[in-house]
Amino acid sequence: MLVLSGCGQVGYYAQSINGHFTVLHTAQPVSDLLADPTIDPRLRTRLIEAEQIRSYAVSALGEPDNGSYRSYADLKRPFVVYNVFAAPALSLKLHESCLLVVGCVEYRGYYSRESAEAYAAELHRDGWETFVAGIPAYSTLGYFDDPLLNTFIYLPRAEVARMIFHELAHQILFVRGDTAFNESFAVTVETVGVRRWLAAHPDAAIEYERYDAHRREFRKLVDGYRKRLEALYGSSETDTEKIAAKEALFARMRADYEALKASWGGYKGFDLWFATDLNNAKIGSFATYNQWVPAFLALLAQEQDELPKFYATVKAMSKRPEPERNAALATLDRTPEAAAARAALDMPLRAGR
Repeated sequence: MLVLSGCGQVGYYAQSINGHFTVLHTAQPVSDLLADPTIDPRLRTRLIEAEQIRSYAVSALGEPDNGSYRSYADLKRPFVVYNVFAAPALSLKLHESCLLVVGCVEYRGYYSRESAEAYAAELHRDGWETFVAGIPAYSTLGYFDDPLLNTFIYLPRAEVARMIFHELAHQILFVRGDTAFNESFAVTVETVGVRRWLAAHPDAAIEYERYDAHRREFRKLVDGYRKRLEALYGSSETDTEKIAAKEALFARMRADYEALKASWGGYKGFDLWFATDLNNAKIGSFATYNQWVPAFLALLAQEQDELPKFYATVKAMSKRPEPERNAALATLDRTPEAAAARAALDMPLRAGR
């Protein structure tokens, strides 16, 4: 690794390896925990529900049947990793880190918040706008058996399902060096999976639809300002004018969020996102996960909503050069199916099913 990466990279890989093996060392088989009569009743219920969700992922969604999410780890912290995103002052194009195994990705993850913030400060000194995001779950792409974690096990049942479906989707397909493709594919699988799971578990729908409605409205707010920023940065205005207009857009975005929050009856779930500076790294990180979701949903519709066919088609697409993949997705993104998918993403889950 010294030859490949230099001393700085070796330190980064060391924390990644040590951090992950600490997570694995902490994990206990769910079967052992359920056999323990002293286990907290709330945790017992959640583990049983998670195992049922895990089985559904295999039987209904065709996701891998392996040891992932068959164990549980209490990490004694709110997030498992902290991802660092960075972008220039007048662009939403995220800074890339080129790493072993995964290739070039638009973030860098740390198991320690302090380490993540130190790296973000280093990038900031070099002129980048930065954002440190706490992440409740991640995938090792099937190389290891990923455990259930305290960082997400107590969320609403359908949200636990969403995370499991998403991370297992990365085990179905992962294209080295293409973050937007990978995350959009996983978000597509999670979206379809949750809708189908809720259809089979209507008792969980009311709680989750309230939870998800706030996220949909937040997503719509951010995406609207992302488009305005992209138009601004691509305009013929001077850099000075662009910076002033950017700050005005961020001020307006804060005001719009406060107005939106006033309709939520006291829900403040996105206050933390707005608590620190708004910048291009935050907006850019949001777009990474959703860029091609309507296109993938259009492709699924063209495959008669049959997930095995969809997986096979996406795998074939993934073998093409990145420009060809993007061109194919861009074509799909302009179809009536993609337009319908975009509309459905903004609708309540039962209405958009």
